[in-house]
Amino acid sequence: MTTALVTHADCLDHVTPPGHPEQVARLDHVLHALAGLDLTRVTAPLAAEDDILRIHPAGYLAGLRRNLPAQGFYQIDGDTFLSPGSLSAAFRAAGGMVRAVDMVLNGDAGNAFCAARPPGHHAERETAMGFCLFGNAALAVKHALDFHGLQRVAVVDFDVHHGNGTQDLLWDEARALVITSQQMPLWPGTGRIDETGMHDTIVNIPLAPGSGGAEMRAAYADRAFPRLRAFAPELIVVSAGFDAHRDDPLAQLTWETEDFAWITAEICAIAAECCAGRVVSTLEGGYDLKALGDSARAHVEELIKAAR
Repeated sequence: MTTALVTHADCLDHVTPPGHPEQVARLDHVLHALAGLDLTRVTAPLAAEDDILRIHPAGYLAGLRRNLPAQGFYQIDGDTFLSPGSLSAAFRAAGGMVRAVDMVLNGDAGNAFCAARPPGHHAERETAMGFCLFGNAALAVKHALDFHGLQRVAVVDFDVHHGNGTQDLLWDEARALVITSQQMPLWPGTGRIDETGMHDTIVNIPLAPGSGGAEMRAAYADRAFPRLRAFAPELIVVSAGFDAHRDDPLAQLTWETEDFAWITAEICAIAAECCAGRVVSTLEGGYDLKALGDSARAHVEELIKAAR
């Protein structure tokens, strides 16, 4: 089996203002870092509108279309912008996750990484925020549950910022376990331990500013991985943010590149125990370009090892 790399050039057409951290160069650096790896390269399709409506209401989608600028930028909030190519990019990022789930569950790939932007884990049901437009990880979960008929799907989100959007979209979904670690305090301010969802299927792991790989590994070994094994997922979706790296400018955790390799290998090992290794990962944050490229490569190298 191979690892699928799902991406599309349209994801480079989501342009942000000069100096914005979620920039086109992020995806360029990731794709350059992955060049030469043994991957099955797959073109991300546009998500169908019905796919988006699994997680966002029609009025939300209509609002994004209404505000899409013909040129320049439309500012949704202090961090989140639309440019003329933003919705095409977002539909590719969402469609790429649908395609990745289909490939992995149909046996066409052992696992998959979606190198796409804009990211998704901050997009709530009716609110675009935190650079995100569509909840790509939550969509992958819903597609696996509703289209493929799975009974249990887990999300592991190790981005330095709390995946408030994924939590919101899956808050009342008993068939989904959401495990998310994040620096706290830090924007967006959610992710407390007592935020556990309607069915006790949300597991938040706050990490103190300045903590590094040792603290992360202990927290996952103690709180995350036992819950993940007990849930016995039939698929694991990963929100792969690389902004917990010590060189990232937007937060204060001090993970090293090898910490992203470690957490990926551990997730893949649990997937091998529970669900024939089935993992679908999507790019979230990571804003120091070199650290992002190095960490994404380490992440994908572990996916490749696991798929063999």
